[in-house]
Amino acid sequence: MAVSTAVLVITYAVIIWDKLNRAIVALLGAAAMILIGVLDQHEALKGVDWNTIGLLTGMMILVSISRRSGMFQFLAIWAAKRAKADPAGILILLQITTAILSAALDNVTTVLLVVPVTIAIVRELDVPPYPFLFAEVFASNIGGTATLIGDPPNILIGSLAGLDFNAFLIHLAPIVLVVMAVQLGMIHLLWGRALKSTPERQALVMGMSARTAIEDPVLLKQSLAVLGLVILGFVMARPLHLEPATIAIGGAALLMLLDNWQHVAEHQSENVHKTFGDVEWITIFFFVGLFIVVHGVEVGGLLTLLANDLVAATGGDLATAGFAILWASAVLSAIVDNIPFVATMIPLIKSMAPAFGGADAIQPLWWCLALGACLGGNGTLIGASANLIVAGLGERNGVPFRFVTYTLYGFPMMLVSIAICHVYVWLRYF
Repeated sequence: MAVSTAVLVITYAVIIWDKLNRAIVALLGAAAMILIGVLDQHEALKGVDWNTIGLLTGMMILVSISRRSGMFQFLAIWAAKRAKADPAGILILLQITTAILSAALDNVTTVLLVVPVTIAIVRELDVPPYPFLFAEVFASNIGGTATLIGDPPNILIGSLAGLDFNAFLIHLAPIVLVVMAVQLGMIHLLWGRALKSTPERQALVMGMSARTAIEDPVLLKQSLAVLGLVILGFVMARPLHLEPATIAIGGAALLMLLDNWQHVAEHQSENVHKTFGDVEWITIFFFVGLFIVVHGVEVGGLLTLLANDLVAATGGDLATAGFAILWASAVLSAIVDNIPFVATMIPLIKSMAPAFGGADAIQPLWWCLALGACLGGNGTLIGASANLIVAGLGERNGVPFRFVTYTLYGFPMMLVSIAICHVYVWLRYF
């Protein structure tokens, strides 16, 4: 227990230190678990949740191919024109677009696609880009909370706790709509109502053509059809007895077939190589390493010990445990990346099941963890992967993202969203 805990603490500390790539750190931590003797190689690989790995990889391939059609640029320009190029209206519609895409795809991919188009639009309007990028960070994390595939913590929870796509939609989507509405109001009061542009600048945006953003109409139709089938597959996964990874990888293979069958073999190889190159292998191998590190701690017995202590501290009351998980997840996910935090919490919560009457009885705790981790990621610049990606894209385009500035705005707004969720879980589950 002591050795596995030490490896976990050192791994987390180096990840937070942020001087080494987190995939390298996680893989070194996994190797240490095996070399020290906490796990053998066979046991280590049993700790990797391949369903999560398959789901992430499949969705990344789907988005990589779909992106080439120009559909995401189309949506951003369409939103700007629907708002009549009014900066306040664009701010609202881009947040809504980001939230919907984050729920249907995933929040990391969504910001990679939406942010560059947003920067182009705000430069035409000659308005400050920071409010738009900040708002899109929040919208991506809020929207991603609504579904199984929207945010990496949800993918982890769904796979390891045995919760399907419909369960996330039924239990989380209603409160996400409320949180998003409040978020839109806060952003408008903070920045939106003060944003102004000139008629000449607005005319430039109105002159943009959403249709010309569509680079490949045939690929667009194919992408929409396959994405529709994949989402339908997620909804019907339980009666079909299919895992999310099977659906995502199957959809990815089908879209790759449609994108390549008409080309000669050499072109196919080049195309497929490019598609696989777009997969975020850093994230994939980070998950692999992290699963092994956390499994080592689980085998060591620390998580069972902590679970028993948490049950004792809450007096065996499920509601108290739920509220503690909700708020602790929110605050801690703002301090450390929410992915490793959730990976550690899942086996801890599983260990609490016997004390509360079994796996079905603790289901409300999963929703508390999902809401706390996904929304808590909005609290600081390092709370979620999407935050860091937007900051990087912004700074590359001359938009500074300072940790303290972001936190002064983000942390209080995050606490508001968690307070709303507290009322929701209290009324619905406890």
